[in-house]
Amino acid sequence: MVVVLASSSDANGGIGCWDLNTGTEQIRYKSLSSPGHGLVSVGDRFLASSQLRDASTSSGSVFFWSWSKPQVEVKSFPSEPITPLAANHSGTYLVGGGLSGEIYLWEVETGKLLRKWHGHNTAVTCLVFSEDDSLLISGFKNGSVRVWSLLMIFDDVRRREASQIYEYSFSDHTLCVNDVVIGSGGCNAIIVSASDDRTCKVWSLSNGMLQRNIVFPSKIKAIALDPAEHVFYAGSEDGRIFIVALNTTKIATNNQVSYIIDSFSNHSKAVTCLAYSAGDNCLISGSEDGIVRVWNASTHNIIRVFKHAKGPITNIIVVRPENDSSNHMSSNLQAASKKKGAQFPPLEKYANSIDGGHSVTKTIVSLGDSDRCMDVSYLSSHVISNYSKELQNQGSAAASEMEIEKLKHECQKSAQMVNQWKKMYENLHQFCVKELVDENKN
Repeated sequence: MVVVLASSSDANGGIGCWDLNTGTEQIRYKSLSSPGHGLVSVGDRFLASSQLRDASTSSGSVFFWSWSKPQVEVKSFPSEPITPLAANHSGTYLVGGGLSGEIYLWEVETGKLLRKWHGHNTAVTCLVFSEDDSLLISGFKNGSVRVWSLLMIFDDVRRREASQIYEYSFSDHTLCVNDVVIGSGGCNAIIVSASDDRTCKVWSLSNGMLQRNIVFPSKIKAIALDPAEHVFYAGSEDGRIFIVALNTTKIATNNQVSYIIDSFSNHSKAVTCLAYSAGDNCLISGSEDGIVRVWNASTHNIIRVFKHAKGPITNIIVVRPENDSSNHMSSNLQAASKKKGAQFPPLEKYANSIDGGHSVTKTIVSLGDSDRCMDVSYLSSHVISNYSKELQNQGSAAASEMEIEKLKHECQKSAQMVNQWKKMYENLHQFCVKELVDENKN
C-alpha cells in the first residue's frame, strides 16, 4: 500500500493521508503548522513533523505520530525552532536544521542529541540523506549548499584537526535554496539544488564540480528527480512544472539553448512541493492553492486531486508503511501501529555533558528489521588509544610470563636434542670400538 501524506501551513489542515491507488483519505493527523521540508517518515514506522507558528519565534517543537492515531504521541521541544527534518532510511537518526544555522542529530530510539554542529551563519532550509545514508546535504537561506560526511561528524579527533568539517560547500546560488535532491550512486551521485534566484544547479559528488546551471523564467520552489535520472521536475512560483533533461546536451529552441524539455500545469498558484512515486510512475505536486495533484509522469495528465486545506501545501511525502502486505491500510497498518506506537522518549534539548571527553556514545543500529536491533558502542580514537596503553601496561607481566614459558620450552627441546646427540655418539663409539677389536683379531 502506497500512501501520500501532505501538510499545510493552515493550522486547521493538519497532515492528510491518502491511498494513492484509490484516492480515499485514510486518516488526518492533527497538527499546528508544519514548515517546508518539516514532514518526514521515520523508517516508514511513524511520522515526525517540525512545528513552527511564526518564523520569528524563539521556540519550536517536533511532533511524532504512529500511523493509526491522529493524536500526537510524542512532543519534543528543541533548544531553538527547527524547520527542515530528515531521517535516515532505517529511522535510526533524525536530523533537524535550526533558524540559527545549527544542525542537530538525534538518536530516535533514545531521544539523545548525539551531535550538534554549526552548519552556516544563516537558517537551514532543507536537508536530505544520500542513498547509503553516509552523507547529509543541507541547503541554506543565503544560497549555500553543503555536504557533510557522517563519519567526520562522529569522529571527534578528525573534527578537531580539520580546517572545516564539510566535504563540499557550494555557493553559486545568490538567493535562498528552496530544495535539494540527491541521486543514486553514493559518492558518484549528483545533487540538484533549486533557488529563488531562478536557477537549478547540478553538482557532481565525485569531484565537487558544478555540472549544469539551468535558468528558469520564474523562481523554483521544489524539485523531484526521476528515479532513472534522465530528467528532473522543477515546480515554479508561477504554477508551472518544468521538465529538465539530465542525460542530454543542451536543447536548441527558438534560437535559444536550454536543458528545459517541456512544462505542464494545472495549478493556479505557486508549486510548493513535489514528490515522485517510482512504483506507480506518478508525480505528486502541492500548491499554495491547498490542493495536491497526482500526475501521470509519462503523459502529464492528472490522475487524482486531493483537496487538503485552505492554506498552502508545505510538504508531500510518498510512503509505503511498514508491516503492510495487503491493499487494506486500515487493517494491517493500524494493528501494527497500535501494537508498537511511537514508543520512545522526547528528543533531548541539549547534549549530555561529556566527562573529560571520555564518554561512550551508544546508538541503535537497524539490521533491516525494526524488531531486531543491536547495541554498538562508538569510541573516539583518543579514548581507544588510552585504553590500548592501559591494556599494554596491564599485560606486561603476563607477557613476561609467556616469554619465560617460551624459553623454558626451547630449553627443553635443546636438552632433548643434546641427549639424542649423546646417544648417537655413544652408539657410534661402541661401533668403532667393536670394529677395531674385530680387526685386531683377524
